Amino acid sequence: MKLTLKRTFLPSLVAASLVGVSFAPLQPAAADDRVVEDALVGAGAGVITGAITGCRSVLGNAINGAVSGAAVNGANGLRRNPRRRSIGQDLGVGTGAGVVTGAITGNCRNRTLNNAINGAGAGAAVHIWRNNRRR
Repeated sequence: MKLTLKRTFLPSLVAASLVGVSFAPLQPAAADDRVVEDALVGAGAGVITGAITGCRSVLGNAINGAVSGAAVNGANGLRRNPRRRSIGQDLGVGTGAGVVTGAITGNCRNRTLNNAINGAGAGAAVHIWRNNRRR
């Protein structure tokens, strides 16, 4: 009986402890107070770039853009001086977030490049929006 319990509970205990250890050192909030605004800008840009790239799901494109915009906000929240934004970093973070979000949501299936373009468009839109705003 003990051997059966060990074989049953030990793998789940190990998995739970690994997940707990993996998530414990993360910073609780790297994004600033403008994360919702950046997500909305990204969602709008995602819908527009989705229409250009031929991804038909408006909701999927909006989700892709919103996640990319929030990821760009979070990446800039980690900077020492968040006012010095880098277009390369914003495009890269937006692209990566767009590809991952597209893979998770199934938006533009088998079209990773289109998801990358949608994410990069959202990252560029957030970059332009933040650089043209008065602080």
